Amino acid sequence: MMSDKAELPARVAAAAVQSLRVSIRTIWFLLGIVIPVTLVVALLEWSGLLRALAGLVSPLMRLVGLPGEAALVIISSVFLTIYSAIAVAGSLALDLREATILAFMCLTAHNLIVETAVMRKTGSSAIKMIVLRLFLAIASAIVLNLFLPGSLSARSFSAAASATRLAFPDMLATWAMSTLSLSLKIGIIVLVIMMIQGFFEEFGGMKWLSRLFAPAMRVFGLPASMSFLWIVINFVGYSYGAGILVKEIDEGRMKPQDGDLLNHHAGACHSLLEDTTLYVVLGIPILWITLPRILLAIIVVWAERGRRRYFRRSFRAGIA
Repeated sequence: MMSDKAELPARVAAAAVQSLRVSIRTIWFLLGIVIPVTLVVALLEWSGLLRALAGLVSPLMRLVGLPGEAALVIISSVFLTIYSAIAVAGSLALDLREATILAFMCLTAHNLIVETAVMRKTGSSAIKMIVLRLFLAIASAIVLNLFLPGSLSARSFSAAASATRLAFPDMLATWAMSTLSLSLKIGIIVLVIMMIQGFFEEFGGMKWLSRLFAPAMRVFGLPASMSFLWIVINFVGYSYGAGILVKEIDEGRMKPQDGDLLNHHAGACHSLLEDTTLYVVLGIPILWITLPRILLAIIVVWAERGRRRYFRRSFRAGIA
């Protein structure tokens, strides 16, 4: 008993040091993508090219019951984060029905460059994941437009705001401050998550979580061992949980084909806590942006499992 107590500080320290090393690699990997991507998008927006690009896809927006300028929201979501999409949506004149459709699309297809890089490192084809998420966002919006109550149109979500173009130095300063804030958030959240996961591994918490969430994983079509990973991507998001996902692959605890299945699930539904809460606080009906996404994720994973079984050939994750 005494020896176990004496070993405890050493075990805690070892888990903390290992988690810190993995956190630093993960943060460096994420920032190497986030910083250049956000800068390019800021330059495109300042130059007016982003609005011109939105004009090209505005006819698609009308197919799903949205005004043409809503394309700006989708483009911001695809290249950046949910926060950016919400900021752009707040500058447009939208009713609650339109905002709900937009929210669903953004929750399905957002931050594609960063998140696809993570998916690629964990067993999936980058092109396949991008195509899948964009297809799901558009197809879901079409279906949602058919079923959403018309009464939501009577309630306003946001009013159009006058757009002011900042001087170039001011734009760069604004980008630098927002990117610094995002970088600090990434660093803190990744470090905390990796520490928690390290302690869970060291003291047997992973096995307990796997048993607790095994029934849900079976419904989702995922292995029971992915319980903790599922919790991570739905409580804190895909980018912030990247370190754990990559570590599982690198250390051989998750097969690439299983990682690919998780990516299929996450492509339809992840970050159920943070991102969904942001929209709910703004007045978006919670049931319309949660239950359909969970159902969609179940369908996508079981369809992928069926595809693999149907072709009956050796599987190369993300390709076959």
